[in-house]
Amino acid sequence: MRTSRTLIHFAGAVIVASLASPAAAQRQAADPAAGFPSRPIRLIVPFAPQGPNDLLARMVGARLTESWGQQVVVDNRPGGGTVIGTDLAMRAPADGYTMLMLSTSTAVNPSLRSSLPYDTLKDLQPLINLAVSPNILVSHPSVAAKSIAELLALAKAKPGEITYASGGTGAATHLAGELLANMGGVKMTHVPYKGANPATIDLLGGRVSWMFGTILPTLPHVNAGKLRALGISSLKRAPTLPDVPAIAETLPGFEAVSFYGIGLPAGAPAAVLAKLNAEIARIITMPETREQLRKQGAEAVGNSQAEFTAFFRGEMKKWAKVVKEAGIKAD
Repeated sequence: MRTSRTLIHFAGAVIVASLASPAAAQRQAADPAAGFPSRPIRLIVPFAPQGPNDLLARMVGARLTESWGQQVVVDNRPGGGTVIGTDLAMRAPADGYTMLMLSTSTAVNPSLRSSLPYDTLKDLQPLINLAVSPNILVSHPSVAAKSIAELLALAKAKPGEITYASGGTGAATHLAGELLANMGGVKMTHVPYKGANPATIDLLGGRVSWMFGTILPTLPHVNAGKLRALGISSLKRAPTLPDVPAIAETLPGFEAVSFYGIGLPAGAPAAVLAKLNAEIARIITMPETREQLRKQGAEAVGNSQAEFTAFFRGEMKKWAKVVKEAGIKAD
């Protein structure tokens, strides 16, 4: 009798489970975010390890892992000016399980390169802007300019003689320099280097006049008197450098910030996108995260998908104009 009752109970449980499984599947089909994520998520970083994009990706990935109990795997795929990693991400299924770190390079590449293996507007869905970071314009002390206005006046008096360094043709710091020259109505000579470090070395040696640099590694040279800070590339002064004027105070509307965002292959379910955006926004706007970013010279954003999409496309349009007017090509 006990065996019979046990078999009856077991059979009943099997029937209930078989009835429940289709119902659960139907609920998940109706709401794709209901069980998301149910497996590890890959976050592709189209840069080498240890850079700001990589460090921010790992910070967000670790906290998403804690929140959801599913591993977020950071996958570094550098090369091709972010094209290699971006192409890999765009070929992934649009299910929310592959994300991509976005930067100014992602927005600039369509206008900078003659061809891409993907269509940035059609194949990429911007999700959220994690943070923005202004650059600082620094000059060698031998340059007879102590402000942006004086630098522009010097460039007007000596067309083409004032030189500025960047980490390479088409780099964000190169484009920022072209934007400055364009808005200031002056001609300056661009000197590209293979990375920011050799550019900084030559600036310290006085072999070039000025450059845009990221705040954290550049500031020690300013504090030591080896370089002179003339301006910040954000619309307003940086809280960490209140005495350094924004370039926009001299050239209204000037803005050339680095941004660190996340995108996905276009076509991911809207509910999954909303869930990802909400959780990442919560993480990035936590007080401890804000403070950690501030120490790195960046400002947390954590905006909506619509806001970041508008910003990203605005960056594409702005830099396309700069690239066209300056005749810049990376290939």
